[in-house]
Amino acid sequence: MVKDDVSDGTADSAKGADPASAKAPRPPSVKAPDAKGQDAASARSAGDGKAKVKAKPRGRPRSFDRESALEKALLAFWEHGYEATSVSDLTRVMDIGAPSLYAAFGDKRSLFEEVVSVYGARHGSFTDRALAEEPTARAAIERILREAAVAYTEPGHPHGCLVVHAAANCSNPEVEQSLRDRRNANIAAFESRIRADVAAGVLPPATDAAALARHTGAMIQGMSQQARDGASREELEAVAEIALSIWPRTGTHTG
Repeated sequence: MVKDDVSDGTADSAKGADPASAKAPRPPSVKAPDAKGQDAASARSAGDGKAKVKAKPRGRPRSFDRESALEKALLAFWEHGYEATSVSDLTRVMDIGAPSLYAAFGDKRSLFEEVVSVYGARHGSFTDRALAEEPTARAAIERILREAAVAYTEPGHPHGCLVVHAAANCSNPEVEQSLRDRRNANIAAFESRIRADVAAGVLPPATDAAALARHTGAMIQGMSQQARDGASREELEAVAEIALSIWPRTGTHTG
């Protein structure tokens, strides 16, 4: 009887047990990320990528119109002179950063030298043209003085001559010498043309070519300063007339 009772209890226990409990226990399941989580992660990743792409151009110089920037620098030097025009003034009016200025033009002095060359070609070429095209020295000087009266008072740019005005209060000896050389080259060209007329008999043999050439240079430089001080075109033309009145005529002496 005892044996049967034990057998029956074991059998009942076996029958009542859950068949699944006999299997090995499952490892805990890992929940797969839902679609929203994947989208958010992708968006963050894409955002990081875009941020890296945007950060790439930092520090790169901004592109600009070199000729336009050069013209703005020309006007700044013409208005204020070499000494009074700082690099910060130049970057402001040219609308570029200092690294772009140095990369495109070199230092301030190199930029100024280029400006002076451009000025000579665009605004100061009337002197060379008159000397080359007019038949006599007097005719050439008369044309130069009259055209200077117009050029030095034209609207749309600073008055006077950049090569004269930019030298004011200049403490850079190289720049000062460069401008002086340009002014003296004009006087030498005047003298050469006057001497040629003396040799050809157009001007009297006693003509002091050096003094007459320097007088012309003084008149041009003086007209430049007068224009800066507000003299009108008509007033400068009247000055030119007086300057021409001292020129010797053929067969006369200079005194």
